[in-house]
Amino acid sequence: MKRIERSLVSLLRRRLAKGPSWIQIVVGPRQVGKTTAVEQVLERWPGPSLYASADLPSPPDSFWIQSQWQAARQKAKSERKKALLVLDEVQKVPRWADVVKACVDEDRRDKHAVRSVVLGSASLHVQKSAEESLAGRFELHYCSHWSWPECRAAFKWSLDQWLFYGGYPGAAALVRQPTRWGHYITSSLVESVLSRDVLQLTPVAKPALLRQLYRLATHHPAQILSYNKMLGQLQDAGNTVTLAHYLDLLSSAYLISGLNLWSGGIARQRASSPKLVTWNNALLNSWPGHAYPATRNAPDLWGRLVENAVGGYLLNQLPGESLYYWRDGDLEVDYVLERAGKVLALEVKSGRAGRVGGLAAFQKRYPHAKALIVGTGGIPLEQFFSTSPSDWF
Repeated sequence: MKRIERSLVSLLRRRLAKGPSWIQIVVGPRQVGKTTAVEQVLERWPGPSLYASADLPSPPDSFWIQSQWQAARQKAKSERKKALLVLDEVQKVPRWADVVKACVDEDRRDKHAVRSVVLGSASLHVQKSAEESLAGRFELHYCSHWSWPECRAAFKWSLDQWLFYGGYPGAAALVRQPTRWGHYITSSLVESVLSRDVLQLTPVAKPALLRQLYRLATHHPAQILSYNKMLGQLQDAGNTVTLAHYLDLLSSAYLISGLNLWSGGIARQRASSPKLVTWNNALLNSWPGHAYPATRNAPDLWGRLVENAVGGYLLNQLPGESLYYWRDGDLEVDYVLERAGKVLALEVKSGRAGRVGGLAAFQKRYPHAKALIVGTGGIPLEQFFSTSPSDWF
C-alpha cells in the first residue's frame, strides 16, 4: 500500500499553526484513517506533543482528560514551545465536552501554550456535546470514507473494484480472500460500530431490531421502501416512529441513511418513504454469497451498486448537506441536492442510455434547478467520482 496523506492533514496543520487556538474536532466513520491522519500531523509538529486514546476496556472518567491536559501543559512549559494534545475516541468519556471547555478556558486565562485535537467516531454524540458546551471554541472536520482517487492511488484499484469493495483502507489487503474480507467488514467493523458507537452511547429499546434494519437496508441499496413494507419484513418491529429513529442512528454512525422525498423547499415530508443509501458499498457486498465477478456481470444489481455509490459519495463529500430524492407517480429523480438556495438534480445511468423523463419533469416543475446525468450518456463515472460535488453547482 502506498502511503497516502489525506487533505485533512494539511488542513489541520494550517489551523493548528495559525489563527485562534480553537479545538479541532475530527469526526467520521471507524477505520477510515482519522487516527492515521492525526499521527501524520504529529510527525511534523515542531514542538512537544501528546497522544492519548480513551478507547480502553474500562471507559476513563473526566479526570483522565484533565490529567492529559496537565501533562501537555508541562511539556509546553519545559520546552518553551506550543504543545499539541490529541485525545482520541473522546466520546467514551462522560461529560467530555464540559471538561474540555474548562481546560481550554483555563489555558486562555493562564496563557498555557496548548493546541488540541479531539477525535470521535460517534458523530451525533460528539457534535451534539460540542455544540452544547463548546460554542465559539471549536472547528469541526469530517474524515470521510475513502474516495475512488484515494483507493486508486493507494491500491491501484479500478473504478469497478472501488464500486464493489468500497473505501475501507484496512480491508483492502483482504480483497483476494472474499470470505475473509466479508467477515472483517461485518464482524470487526460493522459490529464494532453498532455495539460501541450506537448501542453503548444511545438508549435503544430493541437492539435486535436495529441490527435487522441494518441488514434489510444493505439488501435494498438505493431503493425506496415504505415504513409499512419494512414493518412487514422485520420481527418485533414496533412502529414507524421507532424505525425512523433507528434509521437516524444508523445514519449518525455513517452506515445507512434514509433520504426523504424532495418537496420543493416547503416543509419536508418526514412521513415519506425513505430511500435507503449506504455510505460505503463494502457494506452491501460483505454478506456471504456476494462475489465480485458475478455481481459485475448482473446488470440490474450492478446498476443498484452504481446508484448507491453516487448517493454515498454525495453523503461523504457533503456531510450535513440536504440530500433527497424526488418522485411523482412513475416519474423519479435519483438524487436532489439542495445547497445555499441552489438545487441540483441527478439521474444515474450505468447501462445503456435510457429515458430521463423524471429529470425533464423535475426541471419543468422547478426551472431554477440544475439537472445532471451521471454515467451513460452524461458525466462519465470516472469524472464524477473524481470531482467535488460542490463543483457541479
